[in-house]
Amino acid sequence: MAYSDRELLARIIKCEAGGEGDTGMRAVATVIMNRVDVPNGEYQRVCQGVLRYVIFQPGQFDCVATTIRGRPNSQNIFNVEPEPIHFEIADWALGGGRVNQVGECLWYMNPFRPNCPNPFPYNGNGIHHTRINQHCFFRPASSYADT
Repeated sequence: MAYSDRELLARIIKCEAGGEGDTGMRAVATVIMNRVDVPNGEYQRVCQGVLRYVIFQPGQFDCVATTIRGRPNSQNIFNVEPEPIHFEIADWALGGGRVNQVGECLWYMNPFRPNCPNPFPYNGNGIHHTRINQHCFFRPASSYADT
Protein backbone atom coordinates (compact mmCIF):
# COMPACT_ATOMS: atom_id res chain seq x y z
CA MET A 1 0.00 0.00 0.00
CA ALA A 2 1.36 3.40 -0.93
CA TYR A 3 1.01 5.95 1.84
CA SER A 4 0.28 9.60 1.14
CA ASP A 5 2.91 12.17 2.13
CA ARG A 6 0.68 13.13 5.06
CA GLU A 7 0.51 9.56 6.35
CA LEU A 8 4.23 8.94 5.81
CA LEU A 9 5.08 12.08 7.77
CA ALA A 10 2.64 11.17 10.57
CA ARG A 11 4.13 7.68 10.76
CA ILE A 12 7.74 8.85 10.92
CA ILE A 13 6.85 11.51 13.52
CA LYS A 14 5.33 8.83 15.75
CA CYS A 15 8.16 6.38 15.21
CA GLU A 16 11.08 8.82 15.53
CA ALA A 17 9.71 11.12 18.24
CA GLY A 18 6.48 9.69 19.66
CA GLY A 19 7.80 9.86 23.22
CA GLU A 20 9.18 13.40 22.92
CA GLY A 21 5.97 15.34 23.54
CA ASP A 22 4.37 17.91 21.26
CA THR A 23 7.42 20.17 20.95
CA GLY A 24 9.79 17.26 20.36
CA MET A 25 7.59 15.79 17.65
CA ARG A 26 7.23 19.20 15.98
CA ALA A 27 11.01 19.67 16.15
CA VAL A 28 11.62 16.36 14.35
CA ALA A 29 8.99 17.28 11.74
CA THR A 30 10.81 20.60 11.28
CA VAL A 31 14.09 18.82 10.48
CA ILE A 32 12.37 16.54 8.00
CA MET A 33 10.73 19.48 6.23
CA ASN A 34 14.02 21.43 6.35
CA ARG A 35 15.54 18.58 4.33
CA VAL A 36 12.72 18.91 1.79
CA ASP A 37 13.27 22.68 1.49
CA VAL A 38 17.08 22.94 1.71
CA PRO A 39 18.47 24.88 -1.29
CA ASN A 40 21.79 23.02 -1.60
CA GLY A 41 23.86 20.04 -0.55
CA GLU A 42 23.10 16.34 -0.46
CA TYR A 43 19.43 16.56 0.49
CA GLN A 44 18.64 18.98 -2.33
CA ARG A 45 20.68 16.96 -4.83
CA VAL A 46 19.38 13.51 -3.85
CA CYS A 47 15.86 14.30 -2.63
CA GLN A 48 15.00 17.16 -5.01
CA GLY A 49 12.43 18.65 -2.65
CA VAL A 50 10.36 15.43 -2.46
CA LEU A 51 9.24 14.38 1.03
CA ARG A 52 9.08 10.68 0.11
CA TYR A 53 12.71 10.79 -1.09
CA VAL A 54 13.77 12.45 2.18
CA ILE A 55 12.05 9.80 4.30
CA PHE A 56 13.32 6.85 2.28
CA GLN A 57 16.87 8.09 1.64
CA PRO A 58 19.00 5.10 2.68
CA GLY A 59 20.63 5.28 6.10
CA GLN A 60 18.79 8.36 7.33
CA PHE A 61 16.03 7.12 9.65
CA ASP A 62 16.08 3.91 11.70
CA CYS A 63 12.29 3.95 11.59
CA VAL A 64 12.32 3.21 7.85
CA ALA A 65 14.52 0.12 8.21
CA THR A 66 12.91 -3.28 8.63
CA THR A 67 16.24 -4.62 9.92
CA ILE A 68 19.00 -2.92 11.90
CA ARG A 69 22.41 -4.57 12.20
CA GLY A 70 20.92 -7.82 10.86
CA ARG A 71 18.08 -7.95 13.38
CA PRO A 72 14.39 -7.33 12.70
CA ASN A 73 13.25 -3.79 13.54
CA SER A 74 9.66 -4.11 14.71
CA GLN A 75 9.44 -0.38 15.45
CA ASN A 76 9.27 1.00 11.94
CA ILE A 77 6.87 3.19 9.99
CA PHE A 78 5.16 0.14 8.49
CA ASN A 79 4.19 -1.21 11.93
CA VAL A 80 3.23 1.96 13.81
CA GLU A 81 -0.28 3.34 13.61
CA PRO A 82 -0.34 7.14 13.80
CA GLU A 83 -2.78 8.77 16.19
CA PRO A 84 -4.65 12.04 15.64
CA ILE A 85 -1.81 14.08 17.23
CA HIS A 86 0.67 12.74 14.66
CA PHE A 87 -1.61 13.72 11.78
CA GLU A 88 -2.13 17.14 13.39
CA ILE A 89 1.64 17.71 13.54
CA ALA A 90 2.10 16.38 10.00
CA ASP A 91 -0.56 18.83 8.75
CA TRP A 92 1.13 21.65 10.68
CA ALA A 93 4.53 20.84 9.13
CA LEU A 94 3.17 20.33 5.61
CA GLY A 95 1.40 23.69 5.98
CA GLY A 96 4.71 25.45 6.70
CA GLY A 97 4.84 25.22 10.50
CA ARG A 98 8.34 25.14 11.97
CA VAL A 99 9.85 25.18 15.48
CA ASN A 100 11.91 28.38 15.62
CA GLN A 101 14.34 26.89 18.13
CA VAL A 102 15.33 24.27 15.52
CA GLY A 103 16.06 26.89 12.86
CA GLU A 104 17.69 25.41 9.75
CA CYS A 105 18.80 22.16 11.41
CA LEU A 106 19.05 19.18 9.07
CA TRP A 107 19.90 16.46 11.59
CA TYR A 108 18.81 15.21 14.98
CA MET A 109 19.80 12.26 17.09
CA ASN A 110 19.28 10.81 20.53
CA PRO A 111 22.74 10.37 22.04
CA PHE A 112 21.38 8.32 24.98
CA ARG A 113 23.59 10.43 27.26
CA PRO A 114 23.49 13.93 28.77
CA ASN A 115 25.75 15.63 26.22
CA CYS A 116 25.29 16.12 22.50
CA PRO A 117 28.20 15.24 20.22
CA ASN A 118 29.77 17.91 18.07
CA PRO A 119 29.99 17.55 15.14
CA PHE A 120 27.17 15.35 13.84
CA PRO A 121 26.98 13.68 11.46
CA TYR A 122 30.51 12.62 12.17
CA ASN A 123 31.71 13.76 8.74
CA GLY A 124 31.73 17.31 10.13
CA ASN A 125 28.84 18.69 8.09
CA GLY A 126 26.67 19.48 11.11
CA ILE A 127 27.24 21.65 14.17
CA HIS A 128 25.36 21.22 17.45
CA HIS A 129 22.62 23.83 17.67
CA THR A 130 20.19 22.90 20.46
CA ARG A 131 18.68 20.09 22.46
CA ILE A 132 14.95 19.47 22.85
CA ASN A 133 14.05 16.71 25.29
CA GLN A 134 16.15 13.66 24.35
CA HIS A 135 17.09 14.81 20.84
CA CYS A 136 20.10 16.89 19.84
CA PHE A 137 19.68 19.09 16.76
CA PHE A 138 22.43 20.08 14.33
CA ARG A 139 22.58 22.88 11.79
CA PRO A 140 24.61 22.58 8.60
CA ALA A 141 28.22 23.76 8.60
CA SER A 142 29.40 25.70 5.56
CA SER A 143 30.93 22.46 4.23
CA TYR A 144 27.44 20.94 3.85
CA ALA A 145 26.67 22.99 0.71
CA ASP A 146 29.39 21.05 -1.14
CA THR A 147 28.05 17.58 -0.31
